[in-house]
Amino acid sequence: MKFKQLVLASHNAGKLKELQAMLGDAVQLRSIGEFSQVEPDETGLSFVENAILKARNAARISGLPALADDSGLAVDYLGGAPGIYSARYANGKGDAANNAKLLDALKAVPEAERGAQFVCVLALVRHADDPLPILCEGLWHGRILHAASGDHGFGYDPLFWVPERDCSSAELSPSEKNLLSHRARAMAILRQRLSLEHE
Repeated sequence: MKFKQLVLASHNAGKLKELQAMLGDAVQLRSIGEFSQVEPDETGLSFVENAILKARNAARISGLPALADDSGLAVDYLGGAPGIYSARYANGKGDAANNAKLLDALKAVPEAERGAQFVCVLALVRHADDPLPILCEGLWHGRILHAASGDHGFGYDPLFWVPERDCSSAELSPSEKNLLSHRARAMAILRQRLSLEHE
């Protein structure tokens, strides 16, 4: 199963760069932005449903096999919220507003109850009506800090404490993050599925 090109169902340049670095040179990742600026409605109730929905939409628009990433932050104390609504947690007002809302929601919560995980589901469809999407899930466990720390990354990275590195996700170098993150874990599974390791 070899793909020379995949269209990524995202307009996020940071995500495109991150996933291309993880995929390596064997596959060229193109942005859906080359084909359309319209975002599909994410009507699913899970990361899996939304990833498949986005991948099918990208394949339909581009005519290429498509890869979609649906990811977010699931905080234990909040019953898994913000979850699939992570990017629009603060009504679409951006990363800073999302982070502020999360800190507010957890302001009285003690250290031991601030566990969280970044979740990534990758869905790859060969064509828009593919009955057997390839699904890969990655989880990255940590906890939520009381204040932002670090300048790298995006989204909730400044609030996400990485126990194995004793720092926030936003304090990791991009190359370190690309080894540890939820996307890295999901992508490692996808690379195995696509047999890219030995090319």
